[in-house]
Amino acid sequence: MKTGGCDPRSGVRAFLIGLGLLVPAGLTACHSSHIDMAVQNRTGEPIRLLEVDYPSASFGSDALADGASFHYRIQVQGNGRLKVLYTSAEGRQIQIDGPSLAERQEGTVEIELLPAGRAEFHPHLSGPSAP
Repeated sequence: MKTGGCDPRSGVRAFLIGLGLLVPAGLTACHSSHIDMAVQNRTGEPIRLLEVDYPSASFGSDALADGASFHYRIQVQGNGRLKVLYTSAEGRQIQIDGPSLAERQEGTVEIELLPAGRAEFHPHLSGPSAP
């Protein structure tokens, strides 16, 4: 008959049970998908009021000098088309549609703004395709 004392094996058993509960929790941790965006002004002139719209949000800059780049990290929620809007040095409003983006995509998208209101989009994305 045992009196007052503690079986040392019960502490080890409790530790192992606790460890067994923590390991699966660590394996199921959330991963936040994101896309690194780079906008490069190759128009030959400064631009104003740059805005990049994507599903569920947007980002931008008051001005972007010719030859300058603007970087931003986004997280897409939902699906939809990327759009770029800006005002040219002459005051013209430019709107350009880009590629479609989908939730949980990740990687990079490079946007080169070119003369005459044109742009090239260079997406390097993995994950689900946009519908």
